[in-house]
Amino acid sequence: MSLRVVARIQAKADKIGEVRELLLSLVPPTRKETGCINYELLENSKDPGEFTFVEEWASDSAFEAHAASDHIRAIGPKLNGLTLTLPDIQTYVLLA
Repeated sequence: MSLRVVARIQAKADKIGEVRELLLSLVPPTRKETGCINYELLENSKDPGEFTFVEEWASDSAFEAHAASDHIRAIGPKLNGLTLTLPDIQTYVLLA
C-alpha cells in the first residue's frame, strides 16, 4: 500500500522567491528516488508563499529513505530564517 504525504511550508513575505527556488531544487532529485510515485510542489494562488508538497511513496521505507536523503537533510539549514514556522508534514493512507 502506498503512502501519501502532504508537507506545507510558509515563507516569510520578503523571502518567497528564495523559498520557492530552494523548494523547486528538491523536485528533480526526489523524483529520481526509488519508491517515489509522485512528487508535486504547489503554491497557493491566493496566498503566495504558502507552498505544499503532495507526495506519493511506494512504502513507508521509501518515504523514510527520502527524509534521510542528502538533499532533504541539506534543505533545513537553508530554509532557516526564511519561513514562518517549521514545515508541517502529515502522512496519510488512501481509503477510497
